[in-house]
Amino acid sequence: MLHFETTAAAADNAWLNIGIFGVFVAITLVIVFRASRNNKTASDYYAAGRSFTGGQNGSAIAGDYLSAASFLGIVGAIAVTGYDGFLYSIGFLVAWLVALLLVAELLRNTGKFTMADVLSFRLKQKPVRIAAAVTTLVVCFFYLLAQMSGAGGLVSLLLGVGDQVGQAVVITVVGALMILYVLIGGMKGTTWVQIIKAVLLIAGAGVMTVWVLAINGFNFSTLLDNAVAVADNPAILDPGLKYGVSEIAKVDFVSLGLALVLGTAALPHVLMRFYTVPTAKEARKSVVWAIWLIGIFYVFTLVLGYGAAALVGPSVIAAAPGGPNSAAPLLAFELGGPLLLGLISAIAFATILAVVAGLTITAAASFAHDIYASVVKKGAPEAGAEVKVARRTVVVIGIVAIIGGIAANGQNVAFLVALAFAIAASANLPTIVYSLFWKRFTTKGALWSMYGGLISALVLIIFSPVVSGSEASMLKTADINFAFFPLSNPGIVSIPLAFLLGWIVTILDKTKEDPAKQSEMEVRSLTGIGAEKAVQH
Repeated sequence: MLHFETTAAAADNAWLNIGIFGVFVAITLVIVFRASRNNKTASDYYAAGRSFTGGQNGSAIAGDYLSAASFLGIVGAIAVTGYDGFLYSIGFLVAWLVALLLVAELLRNTGKFTMADVLSFRLKQKPVRIAAAVTTLVVCFFYLLAQMSGAGGLVSLLLGVGDQVGQAVVITVVGALMILYVLIGGMKGTTWVQIIKAVLLIAGAGVMTVWVLAINGFNFSTLLDNAVAVADNPAILDPGLKYGVSEIAKVDFVSLGLALVLGTAALPHVLMRFYTVPTAKEARKSVVWAIWLIGIFYVFTLVLGYGAAALVGPSVIAAAPGGPNSAAPLLAFELGGPLLLGLISAIAFATILAVVAGLTITAAASFAHDIYASVVKKGAPEAGAEVKVARRTVVVIGIVAIIGGIAANGQNVAFLVALAFAIAASANLPTIVYSLFWKRFTTKGALWSMYGGLISALVLIIFSPVVSGSEASMLKTADINFAFFPLSNPGIVSIPLAFLLGWIVTILDKTKEDPAKQSEMEVRSLTGIGAEKAVQH
C-alpha cells in the first residue's frame, strides 16, 4: 500500500517537490555564474586555478565520491539484500584508502590536469595520451549511465511519473542541466556545487539516521529485529542472501570486491580533484577531510538501509518506480511525509547533478587536453582554443549520457557504478601503478595493458547477464540471450589480465625508455619538487 500512497502523495505534492528542487538549482546556478567569471585559462577551467584549500577540496572529493550509487543504490541494496548490500559500503570505503595510500599524492605531484599527464610523463606522448583519453571517456560514460538511471527512478517517484516516456524526459532534463553547469562554471563552479551537495547529503542522511534510531529507542538491535519482522526473512542479517546462492554468485562477489577496492584508485574524475589544490600539503589535508566525511556517511547507510527494510519493507521497495533505488526517498516519506520526501529527493537530485558535472568536465578535459591540445596541436594550441573544444565536448558527452541513461533506466545504480569501477581498475590502474613504481615499464606495455584491460572488461560486460538473458538485464527480456560469461562483474578476469599484459609485453619489449625522464618522475612523485614549477606553465 505504501508504494501507491507515496506515488499519489508525490503526484499531489509535485509542485512542492518541483519548488524545492527549483530553489536548489537557482541557488547553485547563481554560485556557478559567480565562479565562472575568472575562467580565462585552461588551468582555470580544468583545475579551478588551483585555488581551493584542503578542507574545501576534501568536501568536494566527498561530494564527487558520494554519488547516487552511495545514497540511492547502497541504501536500496541493504534494504533488499541486507548484509550483502552493505558490502558495497565496505568496498567503496576501503577502496578510498587504497587510492590515497597508493596513488593520490604521487599523481598530484606528477600531473598537471589529467591522468594522461602522469601516464605519458616518461612514456611516448601521443599513443599513451590517446589510450588514456579513450579509457577516461569509457569510464566516465559508464559512471554517467548510473547517475542518469538514478535520476530517472528518483524523479519518477518524486513527481509521480510512472511511465517510461516521462522518465526519459526527466533524464533529458538532468542532462541539460548538467551541460549548463559545466559549460558555464568549469571546475570552479562544479567544485562549489559538489561542496554544497556534500554538506546537504551528509546532513540529510544524518537527520534521517537519528530519526530512524529514535523510532527504535536508539537501539540498533531493535532496528534489526524490526527489519527481520517486516521482511519476514532472517537471512537479511546473514551473508549470502545475494552472493551466496550458488558458486557462481560467490565468485561474482569476489569479482565485485576486486572492482570496488581497486577501481577508485583509477577513477579519472576523483583523481582530477587533486589538481585543484595549490600544494602537496593541501592535497594531503583534503584527503583527511574526505576520509572523515565519506566514512561517516557510509555508517549512515547501514542504519538507513535497515531502516527502510523495517519501516517500508523490501517488497514495497522492489515494486516502487526505480526499484531498490527508491528506498531512501520512500523511507523519507514514511518518516516525514511529502515535505521530507521533497527535501531528501532534492538532495539526491543535487547529488546526481554534482557528480555528473564532475564526470563531464573530466571527460571533456581528457579529450580537449589530451587529444586536441597535446596530440592534434602537438602541445601548442591557439589561445583559448582548448577551452572552446572542451565546451563543445561537454555538449556531445551530455547528449550521449542522456541516451545511455534512458537505456539503463531501472538498473540498481550501485551495481552500474561497480561496472565503471571494474573498467577503471582494468584499463587504468595497472598502467598507473607500473608507471609510478616500475622503472622498466615501457610504452608498449602501457598500451597493451590499457587497451587489453578496457576491451576485455567491455566484452565481458556485453556478453554477461547484465545486458541480456533475463528481465533484470538491460534488454529487459529473457527471449534475447547472448550471455556466455556467467559473472555480472568482469573484474576477477579483466583486472589480472591487464596487469599480466603490461608485465609480459614490457619484459618482451627490447626498447628502452628515457632514463632521465624516469628519474625525474620518481623524484617529483615522491617529493613534489618540480611539480609546482611545471603547474605554472
